[in-house]
Amino acid sequence: MSRRSAFEPRTARPAAQPAGKPLKVARWRFYGVGVLLAALVMVLIAHVASLQVLPNADKGYEFLQDQGESRTLRTEIIPAYRGVITDRNGDPLAVSTPVSTLWANPKVLLQAPHRWGELAQALKFNKAELEARLARYGTKEFMYLQRQMSPEAAQAVLSLDIPGVYEQVEYHRYYPAADVAAHLVGMTDVDDRGQEGMELAYDAWLTGENGAKEVVKDLRGRTVKELRLVKAARPGQNLTLSIDLRLQYLAHRELKKAVEDAGAVAGSIVILDVLTGEVLAISNLPSYNPNDRGRARGAGLRNRAITDLYEPGSTVKPWVVLAALESGKFKPEDIIDTNPGYIMVGSKRIPDHRNYGAMDLAMAIAKSSNVAMTKISFALDTNTVRDMFARLGIGQPIGTGFPGESAGRLPVFKPAQKIERANVSYGYALNSTVLQTVQAYGVIATGGIKRPISLLRVDASPNGERVVEKKYADQVKEMLKRVVSAEGTGSKAQAISYSVAGKTGTAFKAVNGKYSSLQISSFIGMAPVDNPRIVAMVVIDEPKGGGIMGNGGIVAAPAFSKVAEDALRMLQVPPDNIRKDDDKALIAEPALPATPKNTLRAERSET
Repeated sequence: MSRRSAFEPRTARPAAQPAGKPLKVARWRFYGVGVLLAALVMVLIAHVASLQVLPNADKGYEFLQDQGESRTLRTEIIPAYRGVITDRNGDPLAVSTPVSTLWANPKVLLQAPHRWGELAQALKFNKAELEARLARYGTKEFMYLQRQMSPEAAQAVLSLDIPGVYEQVEYHRYYPAADVAAHLVGMTDVDDRGQEGMELAYDAWLTGENGAKEVVKDLRGRTVKELRLVKAARPGQNLTLSIDLRLQYLAHRELKKAVEDAGAVAGSIVILDVLTGEVLAISNLPSYNPNDRGRARGAGLRNRAITDLYEPGSTVKPWVVLAALESGKFKPEDIIDTNPGYIMVGSKRIPDHRNYGAMDLAMAIAKSSNVAMTKISFALDTNTVRDMFARLGIGQPIGTGFPGESAGRLPVFKPAQKIERANVSYGYALNSTVLQTVQAYGVIATGGIKRPISLLRVDASPNGERVVEKKYADQVKEMLKRVVSAEGTGSKAQAISYSVAGKTGTAFKAVNGKYSSLQISSFIGMAPVDNPRIVAMVVIDEPKGGGIMGNGGIVAAPAFSKVAEDALRMLQVPPDNIRKDDDKALIAEPALPATPKNTLRAERSET
């Protein structure tokens, strides 16, 4: 063994660790590690607290909750149920049924182009059309695919589980009476907003208030959980119309037959309850089916009886006689000399069909004499006839609230305007609606009481306003019975079981400022005569051929007869047509039709 140099450093050898004793660590190292671990725990706790507890922390729990909710929490609309429209007896005229609407999130759907063909086929789309729509809506998150489908058809598409395709529930308006009551009821658009008729007039009343609910949805848009009801949906209020659906079907059927038989272009019919002022039926042709909105357009949309103006022709002649009686210058038995069958007013020749000679007021109405009415008008003060027409409602708004209701036109005369006064006396130079004419005859039927016209059911009969003394109204009503007798122009209006009184009307239509050969032919009447329950009017627009065979007594009176008979039976009005010994009119059964020769003579005096 070599000896160490004196200068070689000597190192101490570590003492051997006794077996079984733990390794000693410096105290400062132990506390240092403990502090570090505690600090890490505190940092972790602070971070968790900032995320879940502390408010207003940058990107804290409020931020994270908002971000999470924005991806999963949704507020869905609960569609409100639109009010039901019914007839006076509760039969539905317009109801809402739940349907499914499919929509897509274009951003999601664009990520699955391999499913587009499948989706287009299921929706019966052209694939190119679907691609074009996606291109237009690509930057948005909502796009309608197909609206108001049946739930079964929508479920068939949803079952394909195509990303980005979703469903929402809507309501679709359905009209059980279809075209029969279309002009009064109207229709809604695809968003269930009123567009025509009473649907439009009472849209605010019928429309409910949508509700809302919060739901949780997954990333594919499927509802996972409903959280809470934000707002309950408020359904719309129901609306009860004045019409009786039984009478509505009757009126529509008879109008359709009359228009077809006459080869006419259009027609209207109105049945009025004179005791309450309620419209029991109102129908027009051409009509439309509100269940098929795509074809609902043009002239078929108009409720002609309320919105269209026309010159009423000879139906105004009883009003002229009413003014004459009220003036005190005429009595029912007074004789009017119509010789020689025409009258000259300035340079205008106003004729009757033939020379009726001298006749009383009732016969002047029955023969529809233009000469007699002109003479009566000239015998009265300048605006006496005009003022009577105004009191009966001509030229005045009826006030039904129906969209597009027309007020008509009634001129005011100066003493020198004799030709205008003559024209008005036989139904020209003024304009009214069918419903206004019906209202005016309702005054005669009620003995001089003018009641407001209502398209809604009336629970109590309104008192109305007396506009004519009862005795004068009753005298004119009695005269109107002559019109439907064998010697009058409206013999075809007689009913089998009920007494009838009324008036024919035929007016030539103005085309481009000049009167043409086209006609509007009508009949208006009341029944039963002694205690009228209804006033009904039938108007036929442009009967084919015109002339004598297109007059109101031929094309409109038969429809009135059928409607009056059946309507009174449905209303359970007892028949009153019982023969009296001193009554020469046919009571038990309708009179035989007039011969063609006699018919022509009676009808040609119509204007």
